[in-house]
Amino acid sequence: MSDEHSRAGGGQGDILAELEAEVAHELEEQRPPAGGPAYQVVAGLVTLAVGVLGAVLAHGYGLGSLRRPGPGLWPFVISAVIIALSVVLLVVGRRLTDSEQFSRSSVLPLVGLATFVGLAFLLPVIGFEIPALLLCVVWLRFLGGESWRSTAAVSVGTVAAFYALFLYGLGIPLPHLF
Repeated sequence: MSDEHSRAGGGQGDILAELEAEVAHELEEQRPPAGGPAYQVVAGLVTLAVGVLGAVLAHGYGLGSLRRPGPGLWPFVISAVIIALSVVLLVVGRRLTDSEQFSRSSVLPLVGLATFVGLAFLLPVIGFEIPALLLCVVWLRFLGGESWRSTAAVSVGTVAAFYALFLYGLGIPLPHLF
């Protein structure tokens, strides 16, 4: 009986190992080709530019002091961390080989950023609800590949939750339609 039990357990292990190998193989086939060190350097330069721009903009808001922080202090700190990590990537990145070549999916973060900037421009013009709903729909359906049903449910739920949180929970006066 114990011999049969060990064979049954061994069969389960074999099936699990086969499934793991199959999934690993499929993931490897879907992975974009390796980009090499040049892609690491490009990523370091782009994030360095983002960090410097953020630091300059944050400084313009006023840093204040540690006892009386200004509105730009924490964005400045985050930008300084981005700058430091970018410099580390530029120094170490030339020896790294785990980057991927730019592909269609490389553009998705830029599309997400553009829709977020669109939200910022539309918010004072037409209120919170419509731009936030459009942002959720674009991110979930077009960038995330969700179904229309889940996109609609999650988008409406998210906008309603943020609406209630900001207007009623926190008392923050957002521009809104209702």
